[in-house]
Amino acid sequence: MKTDILRDMVIVVLRGILTPAEYKVCQTSEGILSIKKVRADLVEAGRDMLGEIIKEKTGEEVITFHTDISTKTGERVMIFKLSGDLEKKLMS
Repeated sequence: MKTDILRDMVIVVLRGILTPAEYKVCQTSEGILSIKKVRADLVEAGRDMLGEIIKEKTGEEVITFHTDISTKTGERVMIFKLSGDLEKKLMS
């Protein structure tokens, strides 16, 4: 996992999150859509909890949350847009 802070965003990159079976399913466009939907539903189910963790760690509210998964690399990128400029706060 890699995390970056850029202005009012926390960017999280998770690597290697797909299972070998999911890679196999992703060999068709239908399979790709299926895996993306299932994984999106899982993340959405934990969205409030993720927001609470980010607030606890940063002291900032999560205003918006964006995520996507690459079925080629097995990476998930999560972007948490915060209520304040965390980078500026940490630099001062």
